[in-house]
Amino acid sequence: MLKKRDRVQIAAGMLLGVTALCSLALLLAAGTSAVQTFAAQQTAVQTTVAPGALHGLTIAVDAGHGGYDGGAVGRVSGVPEKGLNLDVAQRVERLLRSQGADVVMTRTGDYALCDEDPPIRKKLQDMQRRAEIIRLNDADMVLSIHMNEYAGRSESGPQMFYREGCPAGRLLAGAIQEAMIAGLKPEKERPALGGDYYILTLGVPSVLVECGFLSNKEEEEKLMQEIYRQEVAESIVQGVLNWQALALEKPQPLEAVDRSGEEMGEHAA
Repeated sequence: MLKKRDRVQIAAGMLLGVTALCSLALLLAAGTSAVQTFAAQQTAVQTTVAPGALHGLTIAVDAGHGGYDGGAVGRVSGVPEKGLNLDVAQRVERLLRSQGADVVMTRTGDYALCDEDPPIRKKLQDMQRRAEIIRLNDADMVLSIHMNEYAGRSESGPQMFYREGCPAGRLLAGAIQEAMIAGLKPEKERPALGGDYYILTLGVPSVLVECGFLSNKEEEEKLMQEIYRQEVAESIVQGVLNWQALALEKPQPLEAVDRSGEEMGEHAA
């Protein structure tokens, strides 16, 4: 049986062997407005990904929820998303490191980043502390890992969210969305969408990755399998590699927003 280190190296090799997506496909995945904005800057992209392609990048990997905050719950299994998020996040971490990136994890176990009895809402303090970890480590990118749910059981497929109106986030989200569609071949191909999420407003290219729907029986069953979660992680990292391989000047992210005084609503993430 292969050791864990060997499995990671094999997975990294698989990523290296995949040809980078063309820039037009990435921009289309990011949305029509992204195509219009960046079409004039489009140039040929690298067609291969070199070893250590992410060297020099510091990437924050944020495993959503944790501790008292379980997040979405599997419709059949009853498993909360917090553990699945952490598992995928740790797989993403290993693959990113194998490509030369420095990786910052906002959590590495089953805990929330808030006090037991804080002077502000627990969720708000948790998000503030995640943001502080990302800022203190000068992260160049944020990948926030989550599982989705919906009242209807038919909704399925991975989906990326980026900060509304942020071209940098939109381009990154389009790259990862396209890579996850190519790698996972979901029954439903969802578009990357803009939204108002706390974790995406820190002034760097950021994406909230919804890996799939725990409210969908078939997709939940897949997400319970280690081999599928590994494929999810590989697809996320392939998207980052494809984004990095774009031979064009990437747009600048919007400035960070101070949201410390806000109450946490449905878009806390």
